This record gives sequence, C-alpha cells and structure tokens, in this order.
Amino acid sequence: MEPSMALKTWFAASLVCAIAAALPAHAQDHPCAGDATARAKKLLRFHFEDKTPLPTVDDGTTARVLPPISALKGNGKFDVLEVTSHIYKGTYRMRFIYARIQGSCALMGQEILEASNPY
Repeated sequence: MEPSMALKTWFAASLVCAIAAALPAHAQDHPCAGDATARAKKLLRFHFEDKTPLPTVDDGTTARVLPPISALKGNGKFDVLEVTSHIYKGTYRMRFIYARIQGSCALMGQEILEASNPY
C-alpha cells in the first residue's frame, strides 16, 4: 500500500471513530434509565400542585444520557440522565444525577426546569 493510500485509510478510520464517539449514548444502555423515567413521572406530578385532575400529560418514556459531571468533592463523576415531559402546553426538562455505583441507582440530585422564554 502506498503511503498516501495508507494515510487516507487511517484518516477515514479516525473520522468514523470520532463521529461514533460524538453521538449520544442510548439511554437504554444505562442501567438507571427506567428509574429516571419513573422518577420523572412522580417529580412532574409533585410540581403540578393543583388538586384538580391533571390536564393532558405526556410523560417522558425515554431518558437521554448526558455527559457526566464532576462531584463537588473528590475526583468522582456522576451520571446524568435527562427526561422531557409535557403538561398541557408546558414542556419540562428533568435531569437526574446518579452516583456511579455498580448495580445501584443511587440518586444524588435532581432538577426540573420549564422550557420557556421568561421574557
């Protein structure tokens, strides 16, 4: 194989690997994806305090894996799963932060934010 062809092959292989690494991981690959979607359903209902029956609710059925975040102390990392749900006309983004403990879905934190323009 001539040098220019070897370089082209190496470049093409590197490009494919870089693209594959940049793609988001599937949440089903994460062992806590089911726990995150179940918690999202409860969290959304908790924040909708009205005692009347809930209007149209579209619970998120999938959790998206986000890049890990650093722990506040030490060198550890936390996994972050994001679930999007809807109530009536509002869209809510919920993120669940899990400790990296093998065989456990230890929830370390959670946040909910309405996807809206405040201005």
